[in-house]
Amino acid sequence: MRLIRMALAAGMGAAAIGAAVWALWPRPLLVDLVRVATGPMVVMVSAEGVTRVRETWTVTAPISGTLTRSPVREGDAVTKDVTEVAQILPAAAPLLDARARAQAEAAVTEAEAAVRQAEVALAQSVSNADHAEAQLARDRALAERGTISARALEDSLQTMRTATAALEAARFDLDLHRATLERVKAQLDGPRIVPGTAEAGDCCIRLRAPQTGTVLTVTDLNARPVQAGEVLMTMADLQDLKVEVDLLSTDAVRVRPGAAARIERWGGPGVLEARVDRVDPAGFTRVSALGIEEQRVRLHLDFVTPPEARAGLGDGYRVFVRVVVWSTDAVRQIPESALFRDAGGWAVFRAVEGRARLTPVTIGQAQDGMVAVESGLADGDLVVAYPGNRIAEGAAIAARD
Repeated sequence: MRLIRMALAAGMGAAAIGAAVWALWPRPLLVDLVRVATGPMVVMVSAEGVTRVRETWTVTAPISGTLTRSPVREGDAVTKDVTEVAQILPAAAPLLDARARAQAEAAVTEAEAAVRQAEVALAQSVSNADHAEAQLARDRALAERGTISARALEDSLQTMRTATAALEAARFDLDLHRATLERVKAQLDGPRIVPGTAEAGDCCIRLRAPQTGTVLTVTDLNARPVQAGEVLMTMADLQDLKVEVDLLSTDAVRVRPGAAARIERWGGPGVLEARVDRVDPAGFTRVSALGIEEQRVRLHLDFVTPPEARAGLGDGYRVFVRVVVWSTDAVRQIPESALFRDAGGWAVFRAVEGRARLTPVTIGQAQDGMVAVESGLADGDLVVAYPGNRIAEGAAIAARD
């Protein structure tokens, strides 16, 4: 019995020692492992953009007058040289107050007197011309008989010419004073057309659409006085759209003209294709919503997708743009979360036979949480996706289920 008790005690002691050793033995750390693989990668920069019509046409008033109520509204389709977009009545004469009317009436009286004076002067000039002509005829007859000298005949001819010139001047002077009389009489004319009551046939200027497209804005739908050169409306072809995007200058330097772009979240189905037309050479400062000053550069993009596939888009619509700055069909990739800094460079932990092996790597482009690996890893290698501070070189690791 004593031997049995001793054997049981020895067995229990061995079991306790084994349990203690098993409890204190280091267990492998459970980690997430990711296999290195080669695949395509596209690096893009993204920002919100705005659609713009490429060209707009502005309709302005060619004369001062009264604009009738607009026959078109925003969104109306117009045809070049066919659709009538505005009618302008000639400006009515202003009403005269008592003082201005008295001055105008006095000017009329003055002009009438000047006309009568010119008529008297004309009659006198006619008489002088007739007398000079008759005198010249008599002197020529006398000169033929040798009664008067040649000098006397020349004086008579000169007198005739002077009288004829004075007659012409008197006629022109009469025409001048008659025109002045008509002008001052016109100042007494009051308004002849009450705005808004004229028939369509009385309209002086009819403006037609300068281009086929859609009316974007109408300054005022109501009838109103307008001045020459005043903007009445704008129109454009909504099928000829482009996109403007304001990128951070640090992103814009990576974009080249001709780069492909994708238009997302535009309100319609699918993704629209576009291409960078040009990048502005000068940037500008914009204050963000957080009050931070940012240097922005404007990009201009042309749609590649045909107009029928982007129906509904108009001028000034907001879209989300992703511009391709780098792409490849095959590059080795790992998650960004697997990287950490080591000795001034980048490194990862590889899983090799249940142990973590510190491996320096050289990385390239990054997009959507994935990083291109240029050297240090091979396809099929397993790397720790989220290395923590408990993992070190040679640490035992195991894949988490």
